Formats: sequence, C-alpha cells, structure tokens
Amino acid sequence: MNPTPTDRVLAAAAAEAAPSWAASPPDLRAHALTTVAKALEEEREALVAAADAETRLGPARLNGELTRTTFQLGLFAAEARAGEHYDVRIDRADPAWPTGPRPELRRYRTALGPVLVFAASNFPFAFSVAGGDTASAWAAGCPVIVKAHPGHPELSRLTAELIDHALARAGAPEGVFALIEGEEQGIEALRHPALRAAAFTGSQRGGLTLARIAAERPEPIPFYGELGSVNPVVVTEEAARVRAAELASGYVGSLTLGAGQFCTNPGLLFVPAEDHGLVDAIASALRGVEAAPMLGDRFVQGYLDGARRLAALPGVRTLVRPADDETPAPRLLATDLKSFVAAGEEAAEECFGPLGLVVTYRQLGELAEVLSRMPGQLTASVHAEPAEATQLTSLAGVLADRSGRVLWNQWPTGVSVTHAMQHGGPFPATTAPAGTSVGTAALERFTRPVAYQGAPEELLPEPLRDDNPWGVPQRVRAS
Repeated sequence: MNPTPTDRVLAAAAAEAAPSWAASPPDLRAHALTTVAKALEEEREALVAAADAETRLGPARLNGELTRTTFQLGLFAAEARAGEHYDVRIDRADPAWPTGPRPELRRYRTALGPVLVFAASNFPFAFSVAGGDTASAWAAGCPVIVKAHPGHPELSRLTAELIDHALARAGAPEGVFALIEGEEQGIEALRHPALRAAAFTGSQRGGLTLARIAAERPEPIPFYGELGSVNPVVVTEEAARVRAAELASGYVGSLTLGAGQFCTNPGLLFVPAEDHGLVDAIASALRGVEAAPMLGDRFVQGYLDGARRLAALPGVRTLVRPADDETPAPRLLATDLKSFVAAGEEAAEECFGPLGLVVTYRQLGELAEVLSRMPGQLTASVHAEPAEATQLTSLAGVLADRSGRVLWNQWPTGVSVTHAMQHGGPFPATTAPAGTSVGTAALERFTRPVAYQGAPEELLPEPLRDDNPWGVPQRVRAS
C-alpha cells in the first residue's frame, strides 16, 4: 500500500529536517527540549483536564505524570548538551601497532534519522506525544513522527499544538515533529522509506504485528517494542516469617497502583509453601481495595477476560474476587509450582489490571529451574533477609538472565527516570533487549556508529575535530 499524501509529506519533511537536526549544536537541541517542557508546564491545568476527561486516571496521578514528563525532557536536554552520547573515540595513527600499521581512525555515534513513535495508552504524558521516546530521539538528533493513541486523541492534539509552537520558538527546523492519527496511518508511516526506526509501547499482539512490518520492509529498520510483562516476585520463607504484614501491604499497593495498569505490575508472586500467613494477609488487604476506573471499556473487558482465563486453568483456585464479577476490582488467584509448570506459558501471560497469581514453591532450587524457563520480563524481584544474600546468587543470576531489572526488597512499580535505569528485557517483554525506553540510555537506540579513516579536519563532523568546538568528551589514544 502506498503512503497517503499526508504521510508522504510529513515523512518527507522529517527526512529533509534530519541532516540539519543531526548536525545542530547540542545547545540548540537542549534549548528545544527545555522550551517544550516549559510550554507543557505553562498549560498544565488544561493538559491535565484533557487527560483526565479521556483516561479517567485522576488529577493527582496525571499531575505527577506530567511532572515526570517535563523533568524527562529536561534530563534529555542535559544529556544532549553533555555530548557523552556521541561516544567519540579517536585512535592516532601508529606505525608500530602490533597487528600492522594503524591508520588514524575517528569514530562517533550519529543520529539514525526520522523516528516513528507509537504512543501508549496507560501513560498519556510520559509514554505519549511528548514522552520518553520522543524526547530521547530529539536529543539524539532525530526528527519524530508520533502516531497518537486513540485513547486520548484530544490530549494528543493539544500536546502536539504546544510542541509545534515551542519548537518554532526554539529555532528547530520545520519537520522535526509531526502528529498522525489512525491505525492505518501508523502502519503506512512505518512502511515509509524515509523512516529509520520506530518505538512502541503496548500489547504483545499489536507490537509483534508492527515489528513484522518493520522487518519486512525493503530496507528493514530497528523496532523498539515494549510488549508487556508479569514481573515475577520471589519471597523467601525467612522474609515471610519476619515481615509478612509488611510484604502483604507492599504487594497489594504495587499490584493495585493505577488500577494495575502498569507494565511493571507484579502479576506473579512466588511464595514458600510455609508462608507464615503471608497469602492470607494479602487476600485480606486486597478485599479492602475497591475497583478503580480503568482506561476504557476495552481495557475493562480485556482484564475480565484475562482473569477468567487464568482462573479456569487446572489447579488454579480463586482467593479474592468481587461479588460483581463484571467490575474491574482486584482479584487474587493461587496455584502450586507443579500446576504452574503444567499450564505452560499461558499461566505466565500478562493480565493487564489488578490481578495477582500466587504460586507456592517448596525449594528455591526447584523454583530457580522454573524461572530459568520463563519468558523474558521487564523486572524480577527478590524479597529476602540480608543474611540470605550469599545463598541467593544463583537465583539472582537466573532472574538477571530473564529480566532487564532485578530488584532487592523493593516493588517494581515506579520506574525512576535517571541515568542508570533499564526499562527493557528479553523477548517477549521487548523486541530489542539491548535497549531501554526509560533513562538517558534510551537515546542510544536512535544513534549508529560512523568512523572516519584518515580524513582531513575539513571533512570531520564537529565531535571528531581536534578543536572540538562543541566540547564533547573525546577518548584519544596515541598508541
């Protein structure tokens, strides 16, 4: 299918802007990012009202998320200005190099080109039009086309309008940003030859469909898809014995945060068969949590269908469910490790909402073997006592192999926007386990390495020059 005229024009504008945006001084990109952040802050009241009307997430949650979003823009502005992402490496010519005379080589990372971002539903600010994918691509020097999520179209349009005006004021070239709407338009944009990468946060089915399209293009492009996770949590018997009440409170709070609509929701809890009242305490606390609004009727139905599917698996029993089975209230299911294994991957599929599946185990060694065969996850958590740490190295290694972030005595919801954050993981949590969609390392997804060999100064991009006009870090090796 050929791109529509609108998509063709937008993609062409992005392609035209790409060289100048990639070659722009870091200070210009940083200024553009901070100008966008300021524009969003100035319209905070209108943005939060629009988001609440479409998502039902509530002003408190949305104000917090908008703060996260503007902070994120500022963090990427600082990252762009620092210039570390260029990863400049300069090897001076060395006639005595052990493998033979070494030529002068200068290597750095440059922007990929136009990026297509598919906005997410559950974070209408932080993973949407002005979210982390957009901010990191801009910081890398890539123009961005955002495909709006149908769950918050008015908010998307309002945000896009503010971005357009802010970028113009900041002096960014035309074509650095555009918004498109509609499933067909998103697919057509993904197929456009001007696109160099795409980022997505959403369902496994939708993400894999788009990943296939990206891979089957005449010129395949990287597709950075975050597809979901059940985020297993392991509790040791000693931890359950010492602090069952604390663990129950923490688990219920994390499981039901935002009506369970977080990609880091701890949907799978492994507890010892001798749990010292932990599961009863969780069930008791969960019964006191009322149903919270979900993002829309489609999400409610998806949650109810997923809950019924899991509850119907052999060996699974229901511990907590609402009197009205049609409400999206929290639910708690339980099974043993043998039944969990017998159910296969179906027992480990994400149920998007406040549902927890408790799996009882008898020995940690047996559990580690099961965890080693689980699908890839965004996070994996261990709750244990400090004295047990030396006994859990094998388990920690297994969890690190199957996830992108391993937590010790903490809960996975709440993903800090910072330099060392890793928000990604092995397939099917993501389609590209080497990347992250949160934290400053997210910028790396949208760059590629280029080396210049024996080139004169006049042909070198600024980061590789000896006079280093942008003042970026350079690693220089004379020998």
